[in-house]
Amino acid sequence: MARLSICVFILLCAFAAKTAAQTASNVRATYHYYYPQQNGWDLYKVSAYCSTWKGNQPLEWRRKYGWTAFCGPVGPRGRDSCGRCLRVTNTATGAQATVRIVDQCSNGGLDLDDGVFKQLDTNGQGYARGNMIVNYAFVNC
Repeated sequence: MARLSICVFILLCAFAAKTAAQTASNVRATYHYYYPQQNGWDLYKVSAYCSTWKGNQPLEWRRKYGWTAFCGPVGPRGRDSCGRCLRVTNTATGAQATVRIVDQCSNGGLDLDDGVFKQLDTNGQGYARGNMIVNYAFVNC
């Protein structure tokens, strides 16, 4: 019985470490003009990096969540991040949104679609600075 308890404990610790590794705090988020609605939610039309693997997803899938480019600092990168979802929280206001990763970026954080940025920037300070500080966690879509 003791061995089973130890195995369960190790398994739970590994799961907790993996879950913790999928979140980040105090991340810089900027905004990008994808204009998904005006572009028919077409990943090819906006030249999104993930269009190679996710561009043929059904319209309902492409428009279910706001879009973001993802460039860390924690979580899968490149193709492995495509199509995954993040729960993003503005640290200044607590406003939250779920977004789908459709692109990659190089700013070390997130490059949120302008519509999502506006939704999270409830106090207007993000636009005033050109960025906001957020926390994110990978979530199921």
